[in-house]
Amino acid sequence: MIEINTSDIKQMSLSLRAGDEVLLSGTVYTARDAAHKRISEMIDKKEPLPFDLVGAVIYYAGPTPAPEGMVIGSVGPTTSGRMDLWTPRLLDLGLGAMVGKGQRSPAVTEAIVRNKAVYFIAIGGTGALCAKHITSAEVIAFEDLGCEAVRKLTFKKFPVYVANDCHGGSLFYEQN
Repeated sequence: MIEINTSDIKQMSLSLRAGDEVLLSGTVYTARDAAHKRISEMIDKKEPLPFDLVGAVIYYAGPTPAPEGMVIGSVGPTTSGRMDLWTPRLLDLGLGAMVGKGQRSPAVTEAIVRNKAVYFIAIGGTGALCAKHITSAEVIAFEDLGCEAVRKLTFKKFPVYVANDCHGGSLFYEQN
């Protein structure tokens, strides 16, 4: 297992390869379809974003409410392909990594390589287990979206796998 802090994601992405097992710690932001659409509109209008994209890590997840004694409820990964429309643009603006489930479009995989980023997958169906690796959670934007609001999370050794690396490697496609 490779332990990575999100603050080092841009430097670490160069050494990661598809299939690597990673324990991810640090600040991560949740954002799903509706949040991506709003963020894109904010970029168009040159409005300040809810968080700095440069080097940021987005987790495609819509957490459930936190049960008593927990900082967050079940928080498993969402299908990443639903964000593919907006992802190349966010990567071009400095996004460092994404965490979700499922394969990405050719446009996203090209943007990952072009921007030396990385796409991690988390195991679907493990939302309650994922929540145990989150030590803080706060809504920072779009509270009206409920579970799709943008949240700032703190990961502690959150288990993920490298699905697409910045060298063109992929868990989903055979390499030549």
